[in-house]
This record gives sequence, C-alpha cells and structure tokens, in this order.
Amino acid sequence: MIESHERVEQFKQEIGDMKVRDPATGRDRVFLRVGIALMAVGLGVAIAAYFMSHGTSNPLTQNDAVVLAIAGLTSAVVGGALFLRYSLASFMRFWLARFIYEQQAQTDRVVEKLGR
Repeated sequence: MIESHERVEQFKQEIGDMKVRDPATGRDRVFLRVGIALMAVGLGVAIAAYFMSHGTSNPLTQNDAVVLAIAGLTSAVVGGALFLRYSLASFMRFWLARFIYEQQAQTDRVVEKLGR
C-alpha cells in the first residue's frame, strides 16, 4: 500500500512538471456554459420565429421569420458543437491521465516479475 501511495505522489509530481494547466481554471467551463446557452437561445429563437411566421399573412414578415429561424438553428448547432467539444475534452483528459497511470503500473509489475 505504501508503494501505491508513493506511486500516486510521483504521478502528481510528474503532472506538475509537465506544467499542464488546470482544466477547472475557467476557460473550458465558460465555453461549456456558452455552448449550453447558445443551444437554449437558438432553440428559443427558432420556436419564436415559427410562431411569428404563422401569425401573419404578410410574405415579407414571413421571410424575416425564416431568416430568424435559420439564425436560431445555426446558433443551436454552434452551441451543440461547443458543448460537445468541451465536455469531451474534459472526459478525455481524465481518461488519458488514468490510462497513463495504469500503463505505468502495468510496466512496473512486468519489470518486477522479470527482475525475479
């Protein structure tokens, strides 16, 4: 168990030596929240444009509503892309750190077996 604790401390030190920025420092979270907001606002704008276009018989107003709906859907798609990118980045960062740790532990076990 002591060896495991030493290994964790060594892993933390190696991560510190790499000078990897902390993902909780803000930018990733801000873009994740911006993505969620863009999806919600875009969907709201598209729904409002739908009711706007069906509430009038004026073709000019209907054309404006179509443009507004396309802008809303574009906003929702961009928000979805931001959300997906930053949520996957957070998951992959965790997965990569775990994978590296497990590979080093496996290598240590193999070296220990070969040394005997």
